[in-house]
Amino acid sequence: MTLASALEIFLAILVLAAAIWTIAARGTFTAVVGFVTYGLLLALVWMSLSSADIALTEAAIGSGITGILLVGATARLEVTEKSVAAQSGTTYHLVAAIVCALVTVGLAAVVLALPHPAPTLAAAAATNMPAVDLGNPVAAVLLAYRALDTLLESAVLPLALIGVWSLASDQFWGGRPGLRQRPDREGLLVFLAQLLTPFGVLTAIYIVWVGADAPGGKFQGGTILAAMWILTMMAGITDPPPISRLWLRVVLIAGPLVFLAIGLAGFVVPGKFLAYPAGLAKPLILIIEAALTPSIAGALGLLLAGPPERMPEG
Repeated sequence: MTLASALEIFLAILVLAAAIWTIAARGTFTAVVGFVTYGLLLALVWMSLSSADIALTEAAIGSGITGILLVGATARLEVTEKSVAAQSGTTYHLVAAIVCALVTVGLAAVVLALPHPAPTLAAAAATNMPAVDLGNPVAAVLLAYRALDTLLESAVLPLALIGVWSLASDQFWGGRPGLRQRPDREGLLVFLAQLLTPFGVLTAIYIVWVGADAPGGKFQGGTILAAMWILTMMAGITDPPPISRLWLRVVLIAGPLVFLAIGLAGFVVPGKFLAYPAGLAKPLILIIEAALTPSIAGALGLLLAGPPERMPEG
């Protein structure tokens, strides 16, 4: 057994242990910590499989943004956690275990039933890579061969945000999301926000910039920008803007609209929806990436902030 194989086995054991810990944890906060740890370990697994793009996404969204969301949910559920735990008995745990086991068996059966070798379009995608002039095959697939999927994914975020905003009371509609955080100028959170935010913003810009030719792109960069914004909001340095602001709504929908406009323009020149004119694929893809990044960052940040809970001046 080589050292690399031993490390992969050790990593697999850690992932399994983190999953079991997360499921078995009695406290909600403890389970969230286990989930974040599980996500970071999965990012290492993806890196070991040479899937840097997926590893970045897992670390940024799977652990980062989702972890913050779960921590916020934990704080809101702290009052009711004990009463719910008291009501759930052995029967509920047994039913949950059976359902999880059935899902696991079903997934295993699907994986084992796949033909060998598995059908793939990787060869065709690699052959046509020069047509889009991108060095990153993941970006080429997502914005050329599977552009419709990516367009729909970018449109889901504003729709999800509208769903969150709809939970607001009528008296607070158009107001500021979440509660106002008062900064503790001597606290560690404010120090971390002031220290990490500039580096985080630069890292996000770099990841978007190199996404055409190296692992990275709009989703990873936008998530990092959102994380930096969330950090400053949690520290009380910044306050979420009122959702009635016109500029905010323009930022949220600008990316999907630019993507859709370029897709519709494909009917004029190449003759197909989401088709790029010859020689202009890379510039148009870069425009789409640049437009989507602030839209993704704004949507993710506001999703974490929650529905409006106070008036604009509050």
